[in-house]
Formats: sequence, C-alpha cells, structure tokens
Amino acid sequence: MSSTALLPSSLPLAGKVVIELGHSVAAPFAGQILGDLGAEVIKIEKPDGDDARKWGPPFVDGSAATFQSLNRNKRSLRLDLRQKKDHLFLKNLILERADVVLQNMRPGQVEALSLDAATLHLEKPQLVYCNLGAFGSMGPMAQRPGYDPLMQAFGGIMSVVGEPGGNPVRVGPSIIDMGTGMWAALGIVCQLMQRQTTGIGGVVDVSLFETAAAWMTMYSAQFLSSGNVPGKNGSGQTGIVPYRAFKTADGDLVVSAGNDTLFKRLCEVLKHPEWIADPLFASNPERVRHAHILNPMLEVCFVSKSSSDWTSLLDNAGVPCAPVQDVAAMLAHPQTEAMGILQKVPGSSIPMIGLPMRLDGTRPQPRSSSPTLGEMNLTTSEMTTDVTT
Repeated sequence: MSSTALLPSSLPLAGKVVIELGHSVAAPFAGQILGDLGAEVIKIEKPDGDDARKWGPPFVDGSAATFQSLNRNKRSLRLDLRQKKDHLFLKNLILERADVVLQNMRPGQVEALSLDAATLHLEKPQLVYCNLGAFGSMGPMAQRPGYDPLMQAFGGIMSVVGEPGGNPVRVGPSIIDMGTGMWAALGIVCQLMQRQTTGIGGVVDVSLFETAAAWMTMYSAQFLSSGNVPGKNGSGQTGIVPYRAFKTADGDLVVSAGNDTLFKRLCEVLKHPEWIADPLFASNPERVRHAHILNPMLEVCFVSKSSSDWTSLLDNAGVPCAPVQDVAAMLAHPQTEAMGILQKVPGSSIPMIGLPMRLDGTRPQPRSSSPTLGEMNLTTSEMTTDVTT
C-alpha cells in the first residue's frame, strides 16, 4: 500500500474547472468531492454569502463549522447576478474556463439568468452541466423547494426511523443532501469520461427526492412483494433477527447475528444452547416471526455485562457486534486514526473528515480550507474576463 501523498497534478480531476452555483449542503458537498479529486472549484456566492456560513454556533475560522466541513478546496467569488456586469462576468467565466457547472438554485432561476444548460450548450457544447434539484424537473411538485428533513419525511424515511409507536424521527446526518451530492459527483465524472470519447459534454440531473426514494429501495421491495407497509424498528432491521442494539450494563451494543451459524454462536456465548434447537428460532424467518419472544430474552442476557465485556466475548466467537459510540468516541478510536480519515486541512484550525476513498492506497489530502467570502474578488488578475459582450 502506497503511503506517498498524491500530488495535486496526479489527482484524477486535475486541470478541470468546476463552477459551483451551490449553497447549503447538497451542491457544496458535491463540489467538495470534485475538489478533493483535484478539480479547481470556484464557488459563486451571493453578496452576503452562502446561508450555511451562518448555520451555527459552533463557528470556527469565521464561519459555521458546518460550512467549513463542506467547502474545502474551493475559492469564493462573490457576485450579484442581478447586476449586468456580474452576470456577464460569470457567463464569460463559464464559457472561457469551465469544464463543469454545478447548480442547485431555485427552480427556474438559471433559466431566468440564461445560465441554464440548454443556453450554455449553444455556445459551449463540451460543457458538463449538473442540475441538482429538490423534486426533479418534471411532475406536479417540480417547482417546490426541498430540504433534507422535508425529503426524509416525503420520501418515507421518517416512517421507518425510530421506535415503534414513536414520533417521526429524522436521521441525524443529512443523508439526503449528502447522498444527492454524491450522485451529482458520480454523474459529473461519468459525463467527463464520456466527453473524452465524444468531445461533447452533457447534462446530469439529480434530485433530493430521487435520493430519498433510492434510500428506500429495500423497504419498497418489501412492500411491493408483501403488501405490508414497513414500520419503525428502532435500531433493528426488517427481515433479520437478531439485528439490533441491546442495553448492556454500561451502554448499548449492536449485535448482528444475520444467519443461522451466527445465531448458534451467539447462543453459545450467552450460555443458552437450548435456543439453537428451539423450533421457534430454528431459522431466520422463524426468528423474525417470533422476535417478540426472542428479543426480550436477549435483553435479559445483555444487561448483565458491560459493552466491552460482550464485545470481547462476541469477537472471540466471530459474532459481529459494535458499541454505540458518540462522535467523540468515534474520532478518538484507534481505527479512525489508523485509517487516517480525519485529516489536517491547511488553513483550518480543526481537522476535517476527508474523502472516504483511497486511490492506489492513498487518500487525497486537502489542499486548502474553506474560502473566505469573496476572496477571489480580491485577486484582480482573476477579474479580467471581458464583460463588454
């Protein structure tokens, strides 16, 4: 495994220029992925900046920690696109330098500004253009705005998260926004690869709603095959038992005995070999049907020892398990350190979670922290694009 840092020029998107008309989470996360992979990302910000700059406390290095976590390896260009000079400057910048435009502006806004894919492709057919929307470009809800919690609700995710009978619960991480950013980055890379062969760019369309629907893939299949609407399972999973968190003497431990062999080993660790031969628990389908009997029996066992004691016993038996950690414990764990995913960022007061990908054994290293608002405006050599046309 290589331990040599990847040079910026050796990264797969080195030399590519991305114009990010993005704000909040989804498009900035996509832009950060492209920047981590070597692209030059120019973040276009409104005069008072991306709203996420103010999403705090906590704040660090002058902006919200959330903003800092989504915008490294970029430069900020502050423009008022209602002003003709700024609007023309951006259009010419795209035509002269951009390989990619990534946008998640309100529905209809890029068309009103003549910065949409169809208009720009007339003058620059090699451009790769990504629309990152809320509900998508068609259908009765195409013009509605969308945010992560709205999509977790509308897409069905909240209906299967939380304890049975409990209130709707949002998955804490912004899985819709960040998932859509990942799909956007993947689509952009696909179009750039295709352009190498055809010389022609293309359009990538992704949306928060489609991402939410995709996260519900397994639940949708369960419903379509059975007619039964899946519900909440707490820390568990529909169709697998035991496969959930159990209270221990000092915390919570997730146990995943997902097949008959693992269940047998679990019973041996718990010193209940009689459960192995019990017809109620003889196979996973039977354990699912009788989870209301099995789970309380398991709960009585697990509460008798600490999470670390059970982890040691189950690890030795080859039964998958993991303690429920908070973010502090996760960041401090030796596995996190060994993987090197928490990276120092030049110019940042705190380290950041890096790209969850290694290329030939090496994780791309951040080249710069998130930009200060409009820092690129101060470099006069960058502002010489002709705006008279």
